[in-house]
Amino acid sequence: MAQIVIVAHAPLASSLQAVAQHVYPDAGQRLTAVDVPAGAGLDEVEQALRAALAPMLERGDEVLLLVDVFGATPCNAALAAIDGPRARIVAGVNVPMLWRTLCYASMPLDDLVARAVAGASQGVMHVAVPRRQNQPPLASSHDPVQHHHQQ
Repeated sequence: MAQIVIVAHAPLASSLQAVAQHVYPDAGQRLTAVDVPAGAGLDEVEQALRAALAPMLERGDEVLLLVDVFGATPCNAALAAIDGPRARIVAGVNVPMLWRTLCYASMPLDDLVARAVAGASQGVMHVAVPRRQNQPPLASSHDPVQHHHQQ
């Protein structure tokens, strides 16, 4: 079963960990959060991440790192801290991605990456049309729903 590490600008990583444990109470066994404080340098974050990853990699665990933003310090530190075939990084972590990842954590790492990406993208959708605020109804000379073609 893969270990999952969230690396994000503080306090996002620990907040996502708390949300995960709300739905998956046993997630603490396979989920680690690494919050990146404001102003932290890349070397500092890389060292903290290496310290968090060391026991996992020493056990031979596969590790999926979920980072918040591609190109930002959490992602760059993750890229610097890992090497080898037992670790992957996915950027753009959100709640649907995290829940999908935890749900399928027993899958092989490459399959888990695909599930994480699918969970993230399928979890983003436009769900409602905005309501008019304090505006009178539009005056209309015809019903726009019922169109009758006159010939």
